[in-house]
Amino acid sequence: MTKKLLPWGLKWNPFSPELPSEALLASAKIENFAWRVEQLVQEGGFAMISGEPGTGKSVALRIVAGRLTAQRDLLVGVLERPQSKPADFYRELGDIFSVQLRPSNRWGGFRALRERWRAHLASTRFKPVLLIDEAQEMASAVLGELRSLSSANLDATSLLTVILSGDSRLPELLRREELVPLGTRIRTRLQMESASREELLELLHHAMSTAGNPKLMTDELVHALVDHSAGNYRLLMTMSAELLAYGMAQNARQLDEKLFLEVFQPNGSRSKKKGRE
Repeated sequence: MTKKLLPWGLKWNPFSPELPSEALLASAKIENFAWRVEQLVQEGGFAMISGEPGTGKSVALRIVAGRLTAQRDLLVGVLERPQSKPADFYRELGDIFSVQLRPSNRWGGFRALRERWRAHLASTRFKPVLLIDEAQEMASAVLGELRSLSSANLDATSLLTVILSGDSRLPELLRREELVPLGTRIRTRLQMESASREELLELLHHAMSTAGNPKLMTDELVHALVDHSAGNYRLLMTMSAELLAYGMAQNARQLDEKLFLEVFQPNGSRSKKKGRE
């Protein structure tokens, strides 16, 4: 794949979900949220990113994670399986924070984790960070355990900074009666929304420029893609990636509207011609 991209002067696939951190576009809204989270780690507590699929939640979380891990001595962990029941939740927390836990002794695990976080705070003055993507899939019991774990001194002290990210079901989940105590502890929020036309154009130009070829697509194709993306970042990048792959197969010199019609026209067939004038 890399060798085939080189003729276009590309350093990487600009439309891949696995973009390097320097290729991620941070909007002013994301920048502001990241700054607020950087302040939050000094006090601890909960933050939340929410929005419909394809609106940029995971990118926002990656950007925030990058800013936090760049801070010296700040302990940052990622919960990989939000669907876990309490026993497996404790097991994963033990792995993340290097604490030996026995799931059969939840009270012992509770104390050990809190002591680990207190020790980190004493040495760095920062509250450890736990990042949780797809948090709408977490069980109420696990969220309740997380709230109890992270607070001390009759709820006057936070031992942990938690960033929850999820789709529109997450705010609804936190409005359940048993989770209102957690929902009211969200100290900073980022609500991701459908992108404007200008925001989609900015993303596409940014993706091509950082990858090394700002003229990978014609202007007409850029506008056609934006017009067919329905305000959804993921859809825009998915369509662009499909065009890139097709253009590579056709040995195209540049991605253009003709390729777009061949790939996406409802009742047309793709050209089988392998080369272009």
